[in-house]
Amino acid sequence: DTRAAQLAHRRTNHPARQALTEVSARLADVENAVVTSQTARNDLRRELAKAEQDVAQVRDRAARDQARLDSGTASVKDVQALTAELESLARRQGDLEDVELEVMERLEAHETALAGLTSARDELLAEQQRAQAELDAALAEIDREASTVTSDRAARADGLDAGLVTLYERLRAQLGGLAVAPLRGRRCEGCRLELNAGDVQRISAAPPEQVVRCEECGRILVRGADAAS
Repeated sequence: DTRAAQLAHRRTNHPARQALTEVSARLADVENAVVTSQTARNDLRRELAKAEQDVAQVRDRAARDQARLDSGTASVKDVQALTAELESLARRQGDLEDVELEVMERLEAHETALAGLTSARDELLAEQQRAQAELDAALAEIDREASTVTSDRAARADGLDAGLVTLYERLRAQLGGLAVAPLRGRRCEGCRLELNAGDVQRISAAPPEQVVRCEECGRILVRGADAAS
């Protein structure tokens, strides 16, 4: 049972499990950053599309005005108005192209950063898969050993008195999994308390096949050559 408890503790606290937990947490953070970055990139793409559309509209308007001006059919007054409008449109187009260029630069920088995040995510995903494989292999080995321990325990229990087995299981449940403890000198190694002289004398006088228990904690005591009288 002690070995089974050790294996259960090892299974729960295996270093590979901690490594997997850590890399999974890092991966989750990077994945969140990727999603946030993708959203921002999509916003920039829409902003760029709007800037390109604004520039195209001004260019189209300028092209129509220039075509009318070149046709020679406009009146003097219209020529003056068209000329003024073309100058205004040229300034407007320049401003809009500056905006378009600024958005393009921001989008390019953002996509570079997003590519870095995506690469980091892929690396962490591969690391997570390796950690999971390592943990799976470790747990499989622990489970194989635990199965052997369980089978061995069952074989040993078959040869024991049913009442003793029942007592043992009850004590295990009550005492944190430790139902049996050695008696060293006058001290029970289960509760670490020393028995009084009368209890020790009674235990020493009991026949070897008799089950004796600690008067302090109730555990079954294993008597050794160093038990004091």
